[in-house]
Amino acid sequence: MEYDGERITAEEADRRYDGVSRTYLYGLDDGKTVIDGHGLGAYLNHSCDPNCEVDEIKGRVWIFAIRDIAAGEELLWDYNLYDDEDPAPCHCGSRKCRGTMYSREWMAKMRRKEARKKKRELLEATRKGKKIESLETESLESRKSTTSSRADPAA
Repeated sequence: MEYDGERITAEEADRRYDGVSRTYLYGLDDGKTVIDGHGLGAYLNHSCDPNCEVDEIKGRVWIFAIRDIAAGEELLWDYNLYDDEDPAPCHCGSRKCRGTMYSREWMAKMRRKEARKKKRELLEATRKGKKIESLETESLESRKSTTSSRADPAA
């Protein structure tokens, strides 16, 4: 089945759905176009152990079964979300559930980003600590020289 709908820019999708918790958007590989989905494709749900997969062929998005699907069985695909930092918890209940609807690659990118942020914060704190230490040392040395010059009548 085709995942179809109006084609809009990512900016338009952001504008339309700012603050909306549920959307049926699909970002194309070109990174510029988003399908504002409708039709049957919009009713497929996420699972970390899907029975369908999505493939983009010549700018059209198709949903294919990846195994035999029993009559009445829910059609599921892995959303593999990306490009957001808002929580997207997964409650699919499969043994393979990764706890989020974000792709493994996106989660790895977010972990790297968080690690870089913590490293910067640590470096900044360390620099500030060194600056404070060096100021304290200079102040101490200054007090010592002032004290010793007062103690030495020849000075």
